[in-house]
Amino acid sequence: MKVHAGRFLPPIEEIALEKSPVPPQIEFCSVTKMYGTVAAVKELSLSVSRGEFLTILGPSGSGKTTALMLLAGFAAPSEGDILIAGKSVAAVPSYRRDQGIVFQSYALFPHLTVRRNLEFPLEMRGMKAAGRAAKVDRMLERVHLSELGGRMPSQLSGGQQQRVALARALIADPPILLLDEPLGALDRNLREQMQGEIKSLHKEFGKTTICVTHDQEEALTLSDRIVVMRDGRIEQIDTPEALYDRPATSFVATFLGEANILENPGFKIETDVAQPSGTVVMIRPECICIAAQTAPKGAQAGQRQSVTGMVEDMIYAGPLRKYHVRVESSVLIVREHVPSGQQIFEPGDEVQLDWLRSDIRLVPA
Repeated sequence: MKVHAGRFLPPIEEIALEKSPVPPQIEFCSVTKMYGTVAAVKELSLSVSRGEFLTILGPSGSGKTTALMLLAGFAAPSEGDILIAGKSVAAVPSYRRDQGIVFQSYALFPHLTVRRNLEFPLEMRGMKAAGRAAKVDRMLERVHLSELGGRMPSQLSGGQQQRVALARALIADPPILLLDEPLGALDRNLREQMQGEIKSLHKEFGKTTICVTHDQEEALTLSDRIVVMRDGRIEQIDTPEALYDRPATSFVATFLGEANILENPGFKIETDVAQPSGTVVMIRPECICIAAQTAPKGAQAGQRQSVTGMVEDMIYAGPLRKYHVRVESSVLIVREHVPSGQQIFEPGDEVQLDWLRSDIRLVPA
């Protein structure tokens, strides 16, 4: 870096970089998709950085799968444009978009062995047999299926089939990976295992990844950013931490995890800031402490609010207990880990609830 008249002057290359940031890998530019008179996606604008893992989350009918199908080339926009690496692909067929795709149903070729399933995309690209074999060997080892290359898909477990589907999507080294409800057909234990595998593969291969799911835990675990969609539009887009801790709307608060929305609670909510009109109070169940009504006040008493209520229900969930506690006209959900020996409350017990005022969030209704 040069010095001139007591000032540091950055090189020309650094100035150029500051003025020309890296363009996004994927862009939706005011995209609308109509099916008859119904807009499945409405004026969707979204940018995805190279190497980012972005999850599109939403309930059925929110437009998340349509957005993925538009990006994959299985549907065409009614309005707007889709850019990949700065070039329009709205009129480019799916097979020319150089993307790896993993479906919920795996979509493996049932008449081909695992090895032949992985060889197929390489063969379509004209790779010679020796090169294909070496690349398939490496990929099978990477997904821990080296001993199963000769089996048919029907001879594999669900988790093994999903590993084959991921391997096939990655083996041709596409710049973009699309995941359509990739773990929806697996049981809970397998889903958790595969979440770790997908995260590991993303870290290793660095593909720009778009995942569509309705599973909140999956989205929170895997994503760099999450897009929450509702009725064809983006409700909020942010990091998992920001979405969970600072939801922009009550819909996001209740869709991403559990939330107590206290619109007319029947008791005064103490907050550190004035509550703007058009907002409601939100607090997460794990932020509320529950104790016997006669329990002494704990530390930070001046920063907390306490209320009394009656347990209406207790739900057992292994190390977790979830309580429904009636306080005036509201029923608050409380979720806590219960160490061995800790008191368990039953329906009918009178209890004391308290929380930090700083854990209160004010969100638009």
